[in-house]
Amino acid sequence: MEPIVGIDLGTTNSEIAFILDGNAIVLMDNDNGILPSVVGLDANGKIIVGHEALNQAILSPDRTVQSVKRLMGSGQAIQMGDAVYQPQEISACILKSLKERAEKTLQQPVNKAVITVPAYFTDSQRQATREAGEIAGLTVVRIINEPTAAALAYESRNSETQTILVYDLGGGTFDVSIVRIENGIVEVLSSTGDNHLGGDDFDQLIVELLSAYIQEDLKLNTIDNNPVLKARLRRAAEKAKIALSFAPYIRIEEDHIGKKLLRDIHLSYELSRNDFEELIQNDLDRTMESVIKALNDARLLPSAIDKIILVGGSTRIPRITEMLTEKFGKLPHGEIDPDLCVALGASIQAGREMGLDSSCVLLDITPYSFGTSALGELNGKISSDMFVPLIRRNTKLPTSRSEAFFTLCDNQKQVEIRIFQGEDPDASLNIELGKYLFQLTPAPEGSPIVLNFDLDLNGILKIQATEKITGNKINAVIENAINRFSDSEISDFRDRVNNLWQPDANQFEQSRSDNASADTVPPDIQQILDRARAKLEDAAPEDRDEMINLMEDIQDAVQNNQLEKARSFSKEMDDILLYIG
Repeated sequence: MEPIVGIDLGTTNSEIAFILDGNAIVLMDNDNGILPSVVGLDANGKIIVGHEALNQAILSPDRTVQSVKRLMGSGQAIQMGDAVYQPQEISACILKSLKERAEKTLQQPVNKAVITVPAYFTDSQRQATREAGEIAGLTVVRIINEPTAAALAYESRNSETQTILVYDLGGGTFDVSIVRIENGIVEVLSSTGDNHLGGDDFDQLIVELLSAYIQEDLKLNTIDNNPVLKARLRRAAEKAKIALSFAPYIRIEEDHIGKKLLRDIHLSYELSRNDFEELIQNDLDRTMESVIKALNDARLLPSAIDKIILVGGSTRIPRITEMLTEKFGKLPHGEIDPDLCVALGASIQAGREMGLDSSCVLLDITPYSFGTSALGELNGKISSDMFVPLIRRNTKLPTSRSEAFFTLCDNQKQVEIRIFQGEDPDASLNIELGKYLFQLTPAPEGSPIVLNFDLDLNGILKIQATEKITGNKINAVIENAINRFSDSEISDFRDRVNNLWQPDANQFEQSRSDNASADTVPPDIQQILDRARAKLEDAAPEDRDEMINLMEDIQDAVQNNQLEKARSFSKEMDDILLYIG
C-alpha cells in the first residue's frame, strides 16, 4: 500500500505524521518531531532547513527566511542570498525536508500527503500550498483545515456526540471552528479567524518594547541599520514569550548589542507576565471576537459547547485559558501537545485516504463567500460592483452553485467576469481572485450566461461559464489571478529546489571565485562555524551569548582578511564546543 503522510505546514514549526500499527505517530529524526519552518542557504550555497537554518538566522538573516507561510498566495518574491524565490519554493523546501524524514523512517518512497491549512486561508493561499507540495515532489491528495484536523486527533475514536470549539493560535495565523461529531460524522458548523494574527505578532510587540528601551534608556540608535541585532532581539523575544507561559518574570539578556564611548553596551530587561499579557491584550480580544462570531454563525450559545480544544503553541499563554474559561465556564483541553495535534489529525485523514479507516466521514465548510460582480443597486445607486455571492460562507464542501446572468445589449461581443471572495456587498472591497474575459456568440440583449462555481474538498475554486442559447462552453483567459503557475513553471521550480538540495559541485564555483578574497571562509574556520550553529540552540544562555559574539568576531576577521585573528577566535570557539560536549 502506497503511504500517505499527514503534514502540518506551520508558520513557526512544521511536523509530519503517519499511521503506524493503527496509531497516529509524529515522525522524529533525533528530535521531538518539530521542525522549525525556517529555510536558509549556508556559506557554500547549500540549502539548510529547520534548526540549522534557525541558528543561522541570528548571524545571517540575509540568507535565511522565516514565517514564509504568511506570504503564501501573495505573489511576493523573497530574497534569500543572491537569488529571489517564490513563497511556494521556500515552503517546498520545508515539505521536502519532512518528506525525507518520512522516507528515512518508513524506509520507502513517500509521494503523497494530506496537508493542513488555516481554516481562514483564501483560495489563492490554498492553491499556493498545493503548488508547494508539487514542487517538493508530493501529490497533495487533500487539503484540510487545521481545526478540523485537531478535532480528528482528539475525537477520531470517540463515538460520543459532542460539539467542540477549536481555538487555534499558531505562529502566524488564528482561526476558530465549531465542530460537531455525531455517529461517526465530523461536521464543521462554522469557521472564522485572522490570517495575520499569531505568536509572531506577540514577538514583534516585545521587540518593539526592547527597541524602545535600547533607544531611550541605553541611548543606542543603531537598531534599524543592524539586521543581526534585530534577529537577536527577535529570538530573545520569542524565548521570553515561551518562558512567560511558565514563569511570572523573565530577564531578557543580550550581551554586546552596541558600543558607546568605546564601551560595550549590554541589554538586561525584566519582563513580567502581567506586562506581557497587557501588551498583547488587544490581539487576544480580537481572537475572542472571532469566538463570538463563530458561535453566532453556528447559532449556538456558549453553553452548547461540550469541549474546547487548544491548538498551536501560542495557546500556552495562560491568559488565553483564563479568557476561554470565563466565557464558557469550563477549562479548555490541551492534553495533546498543541504543536503536534494538527499533524496527528492530518495523518488520521491520510490513513482514511489509504483506506485504513472508513468509519468516519469528514464534512468541512468554506469560511468565505465566493461570487462575482454585476450591475445592480449598491448603497441606493446603480453600480457595476454589486457583489453576487454564488457560494456563501459556511457552505459544506464539496459544493457547486450556478447562477444566470444576462447580456446588456444586442450582439454583445464579450463580457468580463470578475471573481471575488469576501462578504462585503461592494465587490471592490472583497478579494479579487481572477478576471476572466469571455468572447460571446452574437445574440439578442438579455441572452443568459450561466456561471458555475465548483468548490472542492480542498477549498479550491473552479469556474466555468456557458452560453445557454448555444450550449457552448466559453473559454476563459485569466488576466489577474494570483499564483497559478503552469505545469512547466512548477517543473522549473522543482528543478531549482532540487538543485539547491543537492548542488552540483561547480554550481557555486563562479560565485566563490568572484568573492575569492575577504568573503571566502577557509574550510577549517567554516567547519567551526557550522559546528557552533548546530550547538547554538542547546547551549546554556551564557554559553550561547559568548558563542554568538565569537561567531561575529570570526566573520568580521575573515571579511577583513585577518585569517590569523579568525583562527584565534576559532580556537576559543573550539574550546567552548569541547566544554559543552
